[in-house]
Formats: sequence, C-alpha cells, structure tokens
Amino acid sequence: MSKINRDNLNDSISAILQASQDKPRKFTQSVELQIVLKNYDPQKDRRFAGTVRLRTVPRPKMKICILGDQIHCDQAKANNLPCMTADDLKKLNKDKKLIKKLAKKYDAFLASDSLIKQIPKICGPGFNRVGKFPTQVSHQESLVQKVEEVKGTIKFQLKKVLCLATCVGHVNMTKEELYGNITLAINFLVSLLKKNWQNVRALYIKGTMTPAQRVY
Repeated sequence: MSKINRDNLNDSISAILQASQDKPRKFTQSVELQIVLKNYDPQKDRRFAGTVRLRTVPRPKMKICILGDQIHCDQAKANNLPCMTADDLKKLNKDKKLIKKLAKKYDAFLASDSLIKQIPKICGPGFNRVGKFPTQVSHQESLVQKVEEVKGTIKFQLKKVLCLATCVGHVNMTKEELYGNITLAINFLVSLLKKNWQNVRALYIKGTMTPAQRVY
C-alpha cells in the first residue's frame, strides 16, 4: 500500500460518507472502487481475472440462489434462501430467454457439487455468458457460511477496456471497515497486474450518488 497516501484515502472515504449524509437517499448507496489502467493492451496482453474475499461484506443485500440437491434445498428453505432443484432447471428446456431471466434475477448462484457438472448440460452456456456460473458448495461446508463468503468476495476481470470497477462497500459501513476493504481490494488488484503499480493510471472511490474521489 506504499503508493496510496493513508490520509488522502481516509479523507476521501470521509467525503463520500459526508456527501451521503448531506443528501440522504431512499436506498443504501454502494461504494465502488474504479480503476484506470495504463501500459496494457487488452488485445495482446493476457487478460487477468481474480477474486478476493473482503473483510466486511460489501453487498449484504446480494441475492443468491442455491441450485441444489435435496439436502441443500432443504437447508436453503430452512434458512429462507431461494433454491432450485435439477428438475426445476430442466423445466426451463434450455430456453435462452428463460435462463437469461433467471441469471438476471440473482446476483450469484451456488450449486451442489453433485449438480454443478450437469448445469451446462441442463441449461446450456447461459450462466457462463453472463459471468454467473455457480460457485460449488459441498455437504462438508456450511451453506449459510458459503453464502456469506460469496457475498464478501469481489472479482476483478480485464475485458476489452482499460477501466474496471467493483463494489467494495456501502455508506452504512464505518470508515475503518471501508478503509480495510478498499486497501485489500487495491493490493489484490495490483498483484494481478503484470507490472504492478506501473500499470495503474488512476484509482477513484465513489458512492452511487456521490462525486468520485481520486485516491491515486
């Protein structure tokens, strides 16, 4: 984190939290980390992708659906989590529109290890196309903990443009929680870049409805 000025980052976080209080909204604003890269050619350079779990869940209201076997569906229902069985998925008949609608309805999916390999066969490539292929969950893991883990995990993926953005928190978090999440996210992103900080042109943090603050 040597490249990020601690005081500057703390001031930027304070500015976002203050702006969200000065003009309250009817929803909880997200805080986004926006990255502008340089010295990268998405056509030639290897496109990186990576996930990291943040200390504090950035999107507590994230909607996750369980694609499960009988045991996982029973656990999901007991914890008021939305779930679907293999038979429910088969009813979609590989209809692209229905699968797209399902993928749009939820932010992420978890699938039982016994079912995950069958998903491309039952649903076609729909989940992959929208970047929402399910995360595997086994019976040795706690389903509720796995859901929390997915809610707390963010992804960085270079596509065709040199700008990236990801949610790192929300305005109801404390300044310390936001600072912890933002520094963890930045350090992880820099570790993915081929020349580390030499590939970073600028970093901003921004609330959904607040002005962007430059932190690097």
